[in-house]
Amino acid sequence: MASGRRQVPSYDVINTFKSHTGAKDNPLMGYVLDHSLREHPVLKKLKLCTLEHPENGMMVACEQAQLMANLAKLIKAKKAIEVGVFTGYNALNLALALPADGKVVACDVSEEFTSVGKPFWKEAGVEHKIDLRIQPALQTLDELVAAGEAETFDFAFIDADKSNYDHYYEKCLLLIRKGGIIAIDNVLWGGKVLNPEKGDKDTQCIHKLNEKIHRDTRVNISMITVGDGLTLAFKL
Repeated sequence: MASGRRQVPSYDVINTFKSHTGAKDNPLMGYVLDHSLREHPVLKKLKLCTLEHPENGMMVACEQAQLMANLAKLIKAKKAIEVGVFTGYNALNLALALPADGKVVACDVSEEFTSVGKPFWKEAGVEHKIDLRIQPALQTLDELVAAGEAETFDFAFIDADKSNYDHYYEKCLLLIRKGGIIAIDNVLWGGKVLNPEKGDKDTQCIHKLNEKIHRDTRVNISMITVGDGLTLAFKL
């Protein structure tokens, strides 16, 4: 076989495997949703609202969100971190999965996007669980470490600017307890990770982090093809 770089399929970045975008008309995906999705009524309302947003491709796929909620429940999570909130679909998803005294520290820089979800958080009765911090996520993560909250969180989800993915990962490793989970979104990046272009910083950053986590002895990992690719790192 001739050597050389692998041919990259012309995937639509971000939307490749998501049920509400790239796979929305796929009958097999429809079967998956019909036979597995159990969506809280308010969560569904927020999803439908977000689908009307021009940037709806940034929303976490409902099938992926349900998986993460189930994982959070499995490890009896009480404290979670979300890096990148958008309209708050997954913040609500996690808040619903946590116990009454649970907390989601939700990190974002956009009042405009996050304001979409706030009424739904209230309607679902979990707004008290969501600690929304509108500032750069690295600042929030540093503040949590400085406040003595290292190794007190159970679950983290990273889905924000790709250039800082490695920094988010390292900060979350400090904050997550042993046995906790870090979920990292967009690790397939629409197939672009197969052949990262030199000038494509986002793809380069995702690819380098994928390689790093594969070798990282601090965690056990699984990379799965849900959504746009999800890496699950289980802290040892």
